[in-house]
Amino acid sequence: MEAVAEKEPKERILDLAKERFFKMGFNKVTLDELSGELGISKKTMYKFFINKDDLVKTIVWMMLKRIEKEVHRISEEDKPFVHRLAELILYTGKTFGSLSKSFQQDMKRFAPMIWAEAEKYRQEHIVNKVAEMIRQAKKENVFRSDINDEVIVMMLASCFQNILTPEVLGEHSFSPKEAIFTIFHVIFEGALTEEARKEFLNYEITIF
Repeated sequence: MEAVAEKEPKERILDLAKERFFKMGFNKVTLDELSGELGISKKTMYKFFINKDDLVKTIVWMMLKRIEKEVHRISEEDKPFVHRLAELILYTGKTFGSLSKSFQQDMKRFAPMIWAEAEKYRQEHIVNKVAEMIRQAKKENVFRSDINDEVIVMMLASCFQNILTPEVLGEHSFSPKEAIFTIFHVIFEGALTEEARKEFLNYEITIF
């Protein structure tokens, strides 16, 4: 608690707003509620953000920049290709899966411009990086030659967007770990070459 209290007001605002927005959506969360919970005035909030849209946009871009940085770090690590690919897909899936359905719906309905910009950025800097690695995996005999790499990307995206969400996980008895484990096994065991599959199965203990 002491560490939180020592944070600068702007950082405290961003931390709380991100938690609330990602979990509940942002339409029903007011600046009055945020300022009251933080114990700061709305005047202080307006020193950093001109309105709620500005706060939403700041949070979304911070998230995307952080993900892009982490995606780059993982993809450049000195590890076997299948290890990096697995970690990359795991990280992006868990990150985007943490965004509630309410948040995504609010983005589309109340902040379509920000949503469109974010989706374009996500596609160009994150999804395309995963797709690039999958295409490279196919060239390096990690994925079977008869597997369509674009379909794999779409399958993974669909799984993470429709299964690894707070709403879905809350309605079922399986844990996030069990969901990810199953998704990985179904997709990877069918798509990887025999040699790459053995390497992946030996490595799964460290990523789950």
